[in-house]
This record gives sequence, structure tokens and C-alpha cells, in this order.
Amino acid sequence: MEGYLGLFTAAFVAATLLPFYSELALVGLLAAGYDAWLLWLWATAGNTLGAAVNYVIGRWLMHYQDRRWFPVKERQLRPARRWYARWGIWSLLMAWLPVGGDALTFIAGLMRAPFWLFFVLTAAGKGGRYAVVLLLYALGVAQVEQAA
Repeated sequence: MEGYLGLFTAAFVAATLLPFYSELALVGLLAAGYDAWLLWLWATAGNTLGAAVNYVIGRWLMHYQDRRWFPVKERQLRPARRWYARWGIWSLLMAWLPVGGDALTFIAGLMRAPFWLFFVLTAAGKGGRYAVVLLLYALGVAQVEQAA
């Protein structure tokens, strides 16, 4: 159980604005014989909940948009809101990207995306990424076994 909780934690931290790569923990635990389905579930849950923290922080920061220190001015927010209204919510399917993906989840909160849709799209993208990692690992193992 510790392995799954460790993976959950690694995936959670990796989804925040802190740099971390949970795929390494996923592959290591898979190589150690942990169940692939449970690894996928724990990693997806941790990464999605970590992204939800980014969303909440982004949404919370909007309460301070009238302050001088606020990092984004209203004139900068207007075009971003227009862009996000057209493309933004669907870009959450790309929240799994190592560069920029975490920022998308933060911006979704800033732009007040509906949380349920944010959560579904983010979970789909992040779950898809972990599924691809598991598939690539399985294909690599099969190739090694075939070559031996």
C-alpha cells in the first residue's frame, strides 16, 4: 500500500507548479511488480487532485485582482478570457503536458471554468497520459522478452 500512496503523492506534487516527474515512480513501481490498473488509478487520482489545487489557487487569486500587486491586469485578462471562452476549456485535455500543463489548470481557475468540466477534462488527459506510459512500458517489456 505504501507504494501506491507514494505514487499518489508523487503524482500530486507533479501536478502542482513544483517540478517533479511522477512517471518515473510509476514505471519503477510497475517494474517492482505492482498492479498496473491500481498504479494507473492512484497516479491519475493524485495528478488530477494536484491540478485541482492549482485551479483553486487560480480561482482564489481573482479575489485580489483589484490590488496593485496582482500579477495580471484587467486589460491583460480581457483577451485571455475571450481566448479561454473559445478554446481554453478544451485545452485542459493537454494539462498532462510537462511544460505548460500545470499553468493551464491554474488559468482555468483564474477564468472560473466550471469545476466539474475542469475536473473531467483534466482527469481524462492525465489518465490518458498514464495509460500511454503503462502501454509503452508493456510494449518495451514484450520486446525485451521476445528478443531473449
